Amino acid sequence: MARLRPSFAKAEGWEIVSTKRRFATVSKALVILSGGQDSTTCLFWAKPEYASVDTVTFAYNQRHAIEIESAKKIASMAGVSHEVIELGPLFAGLSPLTNKDQQVHQYDSAETLPGGLENTFVPGRNILFLAVAANRAFVLNCDDLIIGVSQEDFGGYPDCRKDFIDKMQAALAAGLDKSLKIVSPLMNLNKKQTVELAATLPGCMDALAHSTTCYNGAVPPCAQCHSCLLRERGFHEANLTDPLLSRLAAGATAC
Repeated sequence: MARLRPSFAKAEGWEIVSTKRRFATVSKALVILSGGQDSTTCLFWAKPEYASVDTVTFAYNQRHAIEIESAKKIASMAGVSHEVIELGPLFAGLSPLTNKDQQVHQYDSAETLPGGLENTFVPGRNILFLAVAANRAFVLNCDDLIIGVSQEDFGGYPDCRKDFIDKMQAALAAGLDKSLKIVSPLMNLNKKQTVELAATLPGCMDALAHSTTCYNGAVPPCAQCHSCLLRERGFHEANLTDPLLSRLAAGATAC
């Protein structure tokens, strides 16, 4: 039987995640694993919550393609099955993540982030990711589909909001001959809270040492894109050392 873990809450009164899982031995989840901080945390959150966990990663000619190697390493560390799906240049166009002629915006600190929609937004990315992942979840007979989106620290992306997830779940339910729940454990968490959650999950911090967050795909991380800066602020506010930086400081290279 899948082990139940109580909700992780802070003394201040906010609750990081409520996980009243089913008492079932067959509950199974598919995690969309990018190889980044949030999806890695979701994977290690899911492991004790479900009897079985599978993962899927999408290759879409992204600038930070090193994250695919991170995802492979992290899935191996977690001891879960892993599939990489090639989407090719479907998202080519406006975002510097898929158009290498454009540059990822750089900032001095998280406090100088302008807010609004970051230029790294890839239109339709999570729509397609969830649709394709729903197919894999159906084939693998998964009950839940897990994605690491957050409407707290999300670069203004409209496809990281709860309203979007709720509507996608309704659309998938209408299009599949099966009830499939989209679970987003980090939806209402900021990066500090996500780091604190990760610190409670066995093996998660070790896996985060191999994760890729930098949108430039730089090793060491560029520390100036909004993704790097939010990660840095999260670990700083949680008063914890980023295990990725510790690993690199010890002389490691890449993932």
